[in-house]
Order: sequence, then C-alpha cells, then structure tokens
Amino acid sequence: MDYQPDPSLNSQIRFLITALNFHHIDPERVKVLRSYGTKTRRILARIHTLSKPLQKGLSHPPGYVIEVLSENFDRLPEQEKTKTLIHELLHIPHSFGGGFRQHRPYVNKKIVEKAYKKMMKSIE
Repeated sequence: MDYQPDPSLNSQIRFLITALNFHHIDPERVKVLRSYGTKTRRILARIHTLSKPLQKGLSHPPGYVIEVLSENFDRLPEQEKTKTLIHELLHIPHSFGGGFRQHRPYVNKKIVEKAYKKMMKSIE
C-alpha cells in the first residue's frame, strides 16, 4: 500500500466541518490520505487515530486521518464522495479524544443524508 496526502480533500474536509457546524472537530487535526494498492472492493474510506497509550506516550494530542481507498473512492460520483467524507466525519465523537462513534446509533445512511442536505443548504 502507498499513502499520499490529498490537499483538495483536506480542503473539502475543512469546508464540511464548517458547513455542518461540527464545532467539536478541530480541522487542523483531521487529515486525508489517499491509499493505493488495495485489493478490497467494498471499502471506500476509513478513519484512523492514535490509541490513547500512543497519544500519552508520544505526548501527542488526539487527531484523525481519513483514508480514502483510491481504487474504490475515485469511481464514485461527486455526491457520493462527499457523503463518504461526511460518513467518516460522523465517526469522530464530540469529545474529540481519539475514540470513535459506532455505526449504530450514530453513523448511518439516514444521518448522512440529513447532513448532506444541511451541507447543500449552506452553499445555496
């Protein structure tokens, strides 16, 4: 696997954080990487963080990396790419402490659709 930063998706993430009023998310501590070389066909993106012991041991504040699997993500229409990024942002808890919110009850298609509509209204 190869990983590369994606400045345009980093900009889009910053926009989404603002447009969706995700005040609990520090946009400076959320980055997007593109991965290349996956064999999976089902996963579009995933979110990563340092575990609490690594954060403490390295004296590093919590942060998140959204990995988009280029082979799968790039084939999506723009609307679905945006919804995928929203989905990943929804996994970040209000504590912004390095943990994750689970799919049930926090991250699902209905919640993503609602957030997407809110984002679209913000740009009208």
